[in-house]
Amino acid sequence: MKPTIEILEKISENSRNNKEEIFTRLYRYLLRPDFYYLAYKNLYANKGASTKGVDDDTADGFSEEKVSNIIAMLADETYAPKPVRREYIQKKQNSAKKRPLGIPTFTDKLVQEVLRMILEAVYEPVFSHCSHGFRPGKSCHTALNSLKKEFTGVTWFIEGDIRGCFDNIDHHILVDIINAKIKDARLIKLVWKFLKAGYMEDWKYHTTYSGCPQGGIVSPILANIYLNELDKFAKKTAENFYQPRKKVYTVEYNRVAGLIAKTRKQLKTATGQEKSALLKLQKELRAELRKTPCASKTDKVMKYIRYADDFIIGVKGEKADCEQIKRQFSEFIGQTLKMELSEEKTLITHSSQYARFLGYDIRVRRDNTAKPHGTHIQRTLKGKVELSVPFADKIMPFLFNKSVIWQLKDGTIEPIARKYLYACTDLEIVTAFNSELRGICNYYALASNFNRLSYFAYLMEYSCLKTIAGKHKSTSRKIVSKYQDGNGNWSIPYKTAKGEKRRGFANFMDCKNTGSFHEVIIDYAVLYASTRTTFDDRLSARVCELCGKTDVSLEIHHVNKVKNLKGKEFWEQMMIAKKRKTIAVCKACHCQIHNP
Repeated sequence: MKPTIEILEKISENSRNNKEEIFTRLYRYLLRPDFYYLAYKNLYANKGASTKGVDDDTADGFSEEKVSNIIAMLADETYAPKPVRREYIQKKQNSAKKRPLGIPTFTDKLVQEVLRMILEAVYEPVFSHCSHGFRPGKSCHTALNSLKKEFTGVTWFIEGDIRGCFDNIDHHILVDIINAKIKDARLIKLVWKFLKAGYMEDWKYHTTYSGCPQGGIVSPILANIYLNELDKFAKKTAENFYQPRKKVYTVEYNRVAGLIAKTRKQLKTATGQEKSALLKLQKELRAELRKTPCASKTDKVMKYIRYADDFIIGVKGEKADCEQIKRQFSEFIGQTLKMELSEEKTLITHSSQYARFLGYDIRVRRDNTAKPHGTHIQRTLKGKVELSVPFADKIMPFLFNKSVIWQLKDGTIEPIARKYLYACTDLEIVTAFNSELRGICNYYALASNFNRLSYFAYLMEYSCLKTIAGKHKSTSRKIVSKYQDGNGNWSIPYKTAKGEKRRGFANFMDCKNTGSFHEVIIDYAVLYASTRTTFDDRLSARVCELCGKTDVSLEIHHVNKVKNLKGKEFWEQMMIAKKRKTIAVCKACHCQIHNP
């Protein structure tokens, strides 16, 4: 039997080498136990591994018997996914709108993860490079980096947003798209089962007629397969829209450049005052040239980048061209994908003004400032894309929502104590503030106005001090004096096995990490290098890691966080010592753990 790594790599290689490759007999890989051990390895460490769906099924209790039962049901096609449990989370800060999440049972998560790995191996090599959402090696930052490089000199932005994308995916269209690439009736039938599983809300069953549940393991790859049709349409539209330059430079630029060339020729024979006058004229003409528009703008170009259901289009052309492109996209999305382009969110913005994409303000610079560039002077920022932190729209609402600041009657902002953190230790309070500071600063590390976050860091630090001071019924000044570390900073001391350490408030500049913001080419040989997981070995060893019994069926006992264990029971002490969230135990020990 070939290892999982070879199977996935072979599928990926075939798809990469032949974009039109049709795949058959993929369902058989869903009947391999090693895929489920790999799936469990991918899932057990997630926060949601202990989250229950419509039943009590979680990552706890995973075993060879469970895998065998899943494979048996899939083999005779009696496997039926259970409805997802619907929960709602707030969409945005201070927003009444909520996003529905569908939480599957853990058994369904395992099957979905195996299905996801197979679909990813098939489709990842053929996905567009313009797509960045829910893909290995890509992120919001790779989308923004790509935008900075590709949108240079665009005149207009079209901000695109598909209304309720995940909830409005047409099941028939999605299955037809998959069926064009994968000719495997059993796998298509399984996809249908997941799409039609329904959901439970307030313990009432609801049928799903469209959409993929947000929260499902396989939903992101299904959404990308669906929206890849939009990416292909965008590529075709860009090719049809493209028009090369009729001329390279503007008439005015050519005129001034011609005068400079004429002056340079005259200087070869000029002497005395005539030469001085020509040199002065040449200097003035060069200064004028640097201020004169250079590109003729007679070309037409369209650029496109998508992250999940948000996309942005950059256009070199007229506003009428943008109106036409928007209309074409709206018709394709409405007629072919059976979705709706959100009119209120799909805006046409001149690139000299800020557009919004992935939480950043985006514009194209019009700076005429000339700077030395190598051996010549160049307008280095002209036409370049600028990314900015939308401080008023994003940072300030975050601070208000987290109760970090308060607005006084005179309109001034003041940091305040977060009273709901009083029950935490001083170290936990600093850690919580640092985590939020790093999260925001790291996300906006690409912004040209990153230094504006110094004010954000200031408000966070003094809110942290006031929180600690309020907890101890003291003042910020006294807290700083109490925790002075001798370097002009304050930090909280704490003990570790290696001695005392200190944790200070994070420096916002140290939170700027752009080193991991570039696209990573995924090699399946590396991604699945450790295909044979420790779970294979631990379960097949048939030795209880708690009582030591041999030749017994084992189950995986799983906990959400090791740090939450108290260490009172022997099994807790073992898991703490091993620093593991799982332990392979016999059924008797597993029952004893849950029912002491």
